[in-house]
Amino acid sequence: MKTSIIELKGLTKRYGSINVVDHLNLNIHKGEIFGLLGPNGAGKTTTILMMLGLIEPTSGIAKVCGHNSISSPINVKSKVGYMPDNVGFYDHMTGLENLVYIGQLNGLSRLEAEKSAISIMKTVGLDNALNTKTAAYSRGMKQRLGLADVLIKEPEVIIMDEPTLGIDPSGVQDFLKLIKTLSRKHGLTVLLSSHHLNQVQKICDRVGIFVKGKLLAQGNIEQLSEQLFSQTSHQVSITLSEPVKLTQEEELALQELAKIEHIYKENSQIYINCNKTLTPSIVRFLVERNYNIIGVHQKTYGLEDIYQKYFENQHLNV
Repeated sequence: MKTSIIELKGLTKRYGSINVVDHLNLNIHKGEIFGLLGPNGAGKTTTILMMLGLIEPTSGIAKVCGHNSISSPINVKSKVGYMPDNVGFYDHMTGLENLVYIGQLNGLSRLEAEKSAISIMKTVGLDNALNTKTAAYSRGMKQRLGLADVLIKEPEVIIMDEPTLGIDPSGVQDFLKLIKTLSRKHGLTVLLSSHHLNQVQKICDRVGIFVKGKLLAQGNIEQLSEQLFSQTSHQVSITLSEPVKLTQEEELALQELAKIEHIYKENSQIYINCNKTLTPSIVRFLVERNYNIIGVHQKTYGLEDIYQKYFENQHLNV
């Protein structure tokens, strides 16, 4: 049974007549990377601040590692490492000095903090910039130092709000890979808030689609695809070496196999829409009947397709 590390029940934040976060229910499990995906202004940051006990909710409950964020904010902060979209450091100090200072603020002795800081800076790829002043750090280096800042307190949960903002594309890839490696190696639970679909899709185990303060859906990519595209979640195209000449009996058998009413054929290609993965069965069916297959393509819906579909549905419901 999966253990919930973050539990949000009916979490709501209202300013005047506007619900910035609207009755949010969400469980995030131990060791998973969860992506909170939504446009700017969706309420993602407000949700995070309520989870950290920095903003009091209008109603509802936020629990992190079993602690109530409002009644026990200190306990929550001791378990959580928070990385905002813009991490600030003392520019006149080196990266190592900044990190040692942060370690001491978190209760480590000077010696412990320095030992831990050196180790963590190596982990995040800053071992060649230990004694460089942070004023000379690039945006990507500062984000890595921000991650080191989070890790030095040895948290159980890491919450990151738009962590790749302003980093160049190659730096983004390295940073995302680092997050995933750290989560898997140390069993860390990661909540990643972002509006970048491709980044969320690359590293997150599950995704929550968050629009106008509401969580519209949550699950892994395959689950969300099946929810939205229930009848066409898997589209298969088969290319034969010659024009398609299915017998009526064969076509009916394929329709029965895919649980569909119609198969589309064009020249040497067969197109089948179904609601689950049937590609191996379809290929086997054709091969057994001596059809020469020269190409197979299965379309799967990515996060961009899913996200756009939810926005279409929202628009239709307005």
